[in-house]
Amino acid sequence: MTNGRVLEATELKKSFGDIHAVRGVTFHIGVGETYGLLGPNGAGKTTSISMVSGLLQRDGGEVLLDGQSMTTTTLAPKQEIGLVPQDLAIYPDLTARENLRFFGHLYSMPKAELSKRIDEVLEVVGLSDRANDRSSEYSGGMKRRLNIGIGLLHRPKLLVLDEPTVGVDPQSRNAILESVEHLSSEGMAVLYTTHYMEEAERLCDRVGIIDQGEIKAEGTRRELIELIGQRDRIRITATGVNDATLADLRGLGGVDNVSPTDGSLDMLVSDAGAALPEAMRVLAAHGSGVSSVTVEEPDLEAVFLHLTGKALRD
Repeated sequence: MTNGRVLEATELKKSFGDIHAVRGVTFHIGVGETYGLLGPNGAGKTTSISMVSGLLQRDGGEVLLDGQSMTTTTLAPKQEIGLVPQDLAIYPDLTARENLRFFGHLYSMPKAELSKRIDEVLEVVGLSDRANDRSSEYSGGMKRRLNIGIGLLHRPKLLVLDEPTVGVDPQSRNAILESVEHLSSEGMAVLYTTHYMEEAERLCDRVGIIDQGEIKAEGTRRELIELIGQRDRIRITATGVNDATLADLRGLGGVDNVSPTDGSLDMLVSDAGAALPEAMRVLAAHGSGVSSVTVEEPDLEAVFLHLTGKALRD
């Protein structure tokens, strides 16, 4: 591993005839970090992760996994990856436990270790109570959770998830997202592709916005929003607000503007999470009564629209 980075992908390129699917994509992922590739269908997400995983030969660029060069023929770095593709890779006539045992044997995991690990994985993906049911009896969301469990089985250093919630019901989707949150908290590096803005905002420490085979921008949610100069808005319904109150509110750090309107205060701020407690402190000091607070934060949809000129799902 170099510089605490589990994965380094540099200037990845791939064309299919006249179609330039990936045009110089570069990103890295650290230990315990969840990195999201956010973009619409056809943006180059799956092609990028196929090259990262050593499944697709690249036309240019470099992939290092734990400091080892990754190609379609190298075996050692591939053993450090857990790949969860869009298409299900499970055997419907086998139970969840049998599926996991089968793939564990493919990984050459020792029998005693495998039995313990199967129980751990079933717990992580929320299938312990259905472990002995055939996977053909599972809902679509349960099958996807089992698919994730297979990718986790051998304790990979990098888990690659390619749009794992597509086509699942809301309850199963939330269970999948909770599983991914647990993995990053346990120190696993995760590469997560999605075209759902809310998933990227919930899960990812950093996001690469990808469109037409290029990373248009990357960073934390806050960094991406600041890139386009948008601000958070806070509306506070309060009584007892006077000129002195407004002056103190306007003097707070990160506050761009405060406008009183019909018993409410509209505040334009750089970071609502930091500004709101300070605003409440000022109001309390002036004896103002607060009855409601609403916060509107710009989202990654606005960033994507700004960078590409189109909505995320176009």
